[in-house]
Amino acid sequence: MEPPTPRVRVVLGDVSRARIQPARARVELEEQSPVGAALARGLVRAQLSVAVRLAAVVAVGLGGLPLLFAAAPAVAHARLFGVSLPWLLLGALAYPFLYVIGVVYVHLAERNEQEFLALVEDRGQHPPT
Repeated sequence: MEPPTPRVRVVLGDVSRARIQPARARVELEEQSPVGAALARGLVRAQLSVAVRLAAVVAVGLGGLPLLFAAAPAVAHARLFGVSLPWLLLGALAYPFLYVIGVVYVHLAERNEQEFLALVEDRGQHPPT
């Protein structure tokens, strides 16, 4: 039988970590300077743009259906699987449509926030000035 290997103690507290200097954009945000306010406005503007574009998709997608049914009565009286097409579209398929729009919104909003964080934290992509 072989003797057991000696144990090695690993302590994470012993590791010295160098302090990372905050990026210039982060300082601007924290000090609420005009540059920081412009950065925050840019993020708000990007989030608002995503929200307005997806709201337009919902308005056209769901709001256009009654217009379609009024313009084409044959479509309004069509039946699919024994159910009236307007009931099927507005009563059943609207919810998955809205769910997908919500998932897309969350994805785009998180992407905007990640891009903003990358700009603020600077992530070492540019040399300090």
